[in-house]
Amino acid sequence: MKVAMYYNNKNIPLEGMPVPKIGEDEILVKIIASGICGSDVMEWYRTKKAPLVLGHEIAGVIEQAGKNVKKFKKGDRVFVTHHVPCESCFYCKEGKETVCDTLRSTNFSPGGFSQYVRVPKINVEKGTYPLPKNISYEEGTFIEPLGCVIRGQRIADVRKNHSVLVLGSGISGLLHIKLAKSKGAKVIATDINQFRMDMAKKAEADHVLNAKDLTPEKLKKINHGKLADRVIVSTGAVPAIKQAFESIEKGGTILLFAPTDPGKNIEIPFNDLWFKGVTLTTTYAAVRKDLEEAISLIRNRKVNVKDMITHRLPLSETKKGFELVSKAEDSVKVIIEPQR
Repeated sequence: MKVAMYYNNKNIPLEGMPVPKIGEDEILVKIIASGICGSDVMEWYRTKKAPLVLGHEIAGVIEQAGKNVKKFKKGDRVFVTHHVPCESCFYCKEGKETVCDTLRSTNFSPGGFSQYVRVPKINVEKGTYPLPKNISYEEGTFIEPLGCVIRGQRIADVRKNHSVLVLGSGISGLLHIKLAKSKGAKVIATDINQFRMDMAKKAEADHVLNAKDLTPEKLKKINHGKLADRVIVSTGAVPAIKQAFESIEKGGTILLFAPTDPGKNIEIPFNDLWFKGVTLTTTYAAVRKDLEEAISLIRNRKVNVKDMITHRLPLSETKKGFELVSKAEDSVKVIIEPQR
């Protein structure tokens, strides 16, 4: 089979690899669509593990099912998540499933930017979901990122009538806008790129600002004299994190949704946040309840994801896809189609 082998963001050649052989408790999935995640292009994180086949936002059809697999059969349309928790350890029982040691160690093989993947037993049992007929394969690639957003907003307790400031309107930011709007929140969005600002408007953000123009005074002017009840930082840019500290209302919550580059230290205006009763929280990944809710929202058209797709590329153009995502200029969701 063909795979896009990752060495770095500018070196992702098409290479050959044997089709994975599956065990009795495993399945082989033929990949129809695989999304490029912002984390895929973080070279500081990826190159130390290279060469490898990346891609974890996948949807496809089961090509083979091991004899012990009862829930699925050949021909089933599926979404598969790469990370699954054990669901039985201390962290899982505390509702902190995404810090479960098992979750950090699970994956499918080789990766979504290939024609086929082998799904291990634990992922078959805890991370494989039927893809509803009214969800296309390309829409299926949004299940994992939307699940991450759902988890983040649940942790940050985003509710109806909250004012929500979304800093950064890339794929995650746009999903945050759409999900918050579906809950009845008022959404203010920022970015420094006009294309993404326009996408934020299409996602029905109530106000869209150039991040360079955001000040507490301007925020209050468009938010009835208040700062934001919730601030979601969906970019690792240090200036955006600093803006979050300045933009949060008393009793509010800041959700740090994206990592910075390694080695970055952020000064926290501790006393100001302390006196205002501000909550700082982070989130990572998605688990069963998040993914099931994502499937439901997409299936019932409560969150439209298809309008965020800007590029569809064959496997041979994976390098071009990575360049588009890493430049973050005139692209949002880039989908690789390995069977083309």
